[in-house]
Amino acid sequence: MAVKSVDQYIETHPGWKKKLHSLRSILDGFELEECIKWGAPVYTVNGKNIIGIAAFKHHCAFWFFNGALLKNNTALLHNAQEEKTKALRQIRFIKDQQIKPEVLRKYVSEAIKNHQEGKEIKPVIGKKLVLPMELKKAMENDEGLKKSFLQLTKGKQREYANYITTAKREATKESRLNKIKPMIITGIGLHDKYRNC
Repeated sequence: MAVKSVDQYIETHPGWKKKLHSLRSILDGFELEECIKWGAPVYTVNGKNIIGIAAFKHHCAFWFFNGALLKNNTALLHNAQEEKTKALRQIRFIKDQQIKPEVLRKYVSEAIKNHQEGKEIKPVIGKKLVLPMELKKAMENDEGLKKSFLQLTKGKQREYANYITTAKREATKESRLNKIKPMIITGIGLHDKYRNC
């Protein structure tokens, strides 16, 4: 079921309902536009993504789309995927952790100020896609798979290539390949389920 509103998103995460409401109320005090992107709440200024809210299995989080630019408020920030995520940073909250609005508002203020000053981390464009041999062979033997793969965005193609490349054992590479083939054919990205938390 596609999430259409922030209220609906919160309702679909009953275990995090109270915390998600608290995070949302912190953002109410700022001139941010609330919307749903990638199936989760995102807060924008003039159409630019500034902050997101997300619920996961073991934590919920504030996402700062250019969080790596925060200089004054950094103590709580985490990089969700070291070596992969350049700009995105998050502040995680576990079940019994207290949310301190006065502390979090400083992070939000700085993130908005950075945007207003035109600061942003641009994505790396033109990075060469290197396909692992296992995926190359699979596409040579299956024209439908190849066609579907080529219709994916470059980012999704890279996610699949990295997923196989990072496996250390040949058996794991084969297992991962078999897992992703149906996803590629249906046009689903490897990490789409996390984008639509």
